Amino acid sequence: MEKIYLDHAATSPIHPQVIRRMMEVMEGQFGNPSSIHSFGRETRQILDETREELARSINAKENNIILTSGGTEADNLAVLGYAEKNSHLGRHVITSQIEHHAILHSCQELEKRGFEVTYLPVDEKGCISIDAFQAALREDTILVTIMYGNNEVGSIQPIREIGDILNGHQAVFHTDAVQAYGVEKLDVEDLKVDMLSVSAHKINGPKGVGFLYVREGISLSPRAFGGEQERKRRAGTENVPAIAGFREAAKIALEEIEEKQKLYQEFKSIFIESLKKNQISFDLNGLLDKSLPHVLNLSFPGTNVEAMLVNLDLAGVAVSSGSACTAGSIEPSHVLVAMFGKNSDRLTNSIRFSFGLNNTKEEVAKAAEETAKVVKRLNR
Repeated sequence: MEKIYLDHAATSPIHPQVIRRMMEVMEGQFGNPSSIHSFGRETRQILDETREELARSINAKENNIILTSGGTEADNLAVLGYAEKNSHLGRHVITSQIEHHAILHSCQELEKRGFEVTYLPVDEKGCISIDAFQAALREDTILVTIMYGNNEVGSIQPIREIGDILNGHQAVFHTDAVQAYGVEKLDVEDLKVDMLSVSAHKINGPKGVGFLYVREGISLSPRAFGGEQERKRRAGTENVPAIAGFREAAKIALEEIEEKQKLYQEFKSIFIESLKKNQISFDLNGLLDKSLPHVLNLSFPGTNVEAMLVNLDLAGVAVSSGSACTAGSIEPSHVLVAMFGKNSDRLTNSIRFSFGLNNTKEEVAKAAEETAKVVKRLNR
């Protein structure tokens, strides 16, 4: 049976070129980057070149890139690291109700430590209100953390507008761009963000590596203690093969952004038109425009999410009900709760389809046909 993978927002397959590059490094360059001999200098060069490439990809400086173990660590370092280091400036933080749990749980930890956190609501399209943000902003606000694009419904937040509002305010602005990097053009100067999180495994790179961009002059309390790696901001011997793979994945992803955006929007159209052709009743969670091009979240009235997932898997279509980090949880999606309320039927009948490497128009059309069959079967 042909298997179709439409869960790229959870994780993505590693690109063959990335695998080859990682193998080259694992086979030929094993030195510790902190060593001064030739073996160490070879791997140090890999780190330096990767940092340059990643910095260039978001219009940043190489010294402002902290290599991490992924998006979660980057988010934790941004939120907890900044708040701990700068609590003397204030103890108020602003975020949104639909952030990734790496942000939400970090904010909840800050609340345990005496910080006050404002969780901005979102509308039914998954977007925060600029007016609500301005109303929440206070003199003692020290950190604003709003994700660029949501991992479950794809909604893109008004990041540039927030950056403009914070111009001249003491609050530092962080955005979780894990789902956006590689499919959206990101420029930290244009967006006016001070910190930005990225993870390699969302862009066909290896798991276990990511980065946090931190603007010059911003101080963070480290989350790991040991050596003086990453300019004393993140201790631990660097995972050089994964970092080399990250660079390769970023190069490939950034070369193809416009092509991917166009293709993924076409995938969305193919999928939706097929459902309409099959007379399937569905609702869109989020927006088709002003959303991440690779994420499509649909509600199917009269169905049950668990039955949908199982039946689609049996039909060879791999999708999810939302964030992979909450897989197996009996709790409804916090994103959908924020958008539609605790009593909405959408909490129990919504499916996320997310596109990526190796997907074809034929595959997407086939997946839509299989989805239509499952919905009809469950609605009998």
